[in-house]
Amino acid sequence: MSKPVIFTISAAWDDEASVWSGHCDDIPAAADAATLDELLAKISAMALDLLPDNHPHIDPASLFLQITALREAEPTAA
Repeated sequence: MSKPVIFTISAAWDDEASVWSGHCDDIPAAADAATLDELLAKISAMALDLLPDNHPHIDPASLFLQITALREAEPTAA
């Protein structure tokens, strides 16, 4: 296996739409999903599809995706 290549997915919770919105500029890809797992699955599929066109030198087996997620803190019920 080649040296791991890590792309970061930036995700943020959209309270009005009740979805996670995420994008990865390295691929480039963007998607929305109800959960972070679904978002990862969508962008992972896009990454593997777009990788040959955008990064032909990267072996798909060495691609790793990491999510950086941002969501407003929710107070606990007292």
